Amino acid sequence: MELTDKVALVTGGSGDIGAAICEALAAEGCDVALTYVGNVDGANATVTAVTAHGRRAHPIALDQRDECSIDAAAAAVIEHFGRCDILINNAAWNIGIPFPQLDRLDADTWDRVLETNLRGPFLLSRALAPTLAEDGGGRIVNIASVGGLNPGSSSIAYSCSKAGLIHLTHCLAVALAPDISVNCVAPGLVEGTRMALRLPDAVAAGARRQAVLGKVGSAVDIAAATVLLCRADTITGQTIVVDGGMPGAMNFG
Repeated sequence: MELTDKVALVTGGSGDIGAAICEALAAEGCDVALTYVGNVDGANATVTAVTAHGRRAHPIALDQRDECSIDAAAAAVIEHFGRCDILINNAAWNIGIPFPQLDRLDADTWDRVLETNLRGPFLLSRALAPTLAEDGGGRIVNIASVGGLNPGSSSIAYSCSKAGLIHLTHCLAVALAPDISVNCVAPGLVEGTRMALRLPDAVAAGARRQAVLGKVGSAVDIAAATVLLCRADTITGQTIVVDGGMPGAMNFG
């Protein structure tokens, strides 16, 4: 798909990875709507980065746990730009709870992680599917995690939410074909991000130690993989792992 003058919605565009994706899409010629929860400064910085590429940007407040907020965000994109061709489900929430500490993973935490990271992307995809299918079809790219492929991440809830997001990618690829392609990027540890800072120390150290390239994933590479999947016309239902080459995830790329 030619990306010039397409409109993309990037959830969590105020964060580290989301901002990199927004800027990469703008560099390819996309106008970008981006969502944020409370990080207004981050959202404004991303707007500035997008407009520096000569593209339009529109920040939208979104609570991914609130179905009404999701529907309102989807409507806001269409109202502002008149269309939506690309949905990047990037926004997520995590908390560092080592796997053996089951007692710390209470029901409220579980629900917050799963509702934000899995239910939210489904509801956004459902809300925007009719618009994405117009004009020859569109793209959905879900940002998951290698924690969804292997039992190791910030928490059991996070790993389960990302495993679900990867399989949601498969299911939506079937459900929305042939008009919309649906793919996934699974980052490993991304140094310096807020998500990475919430990882238990042992998990972060293990990712650094296992990466065969001697370095872990970067926001720039995640953004590049996202752009690749937006451009591709014959890829759907696939997951690209961006983690510096952790052997445990190599069978799932």
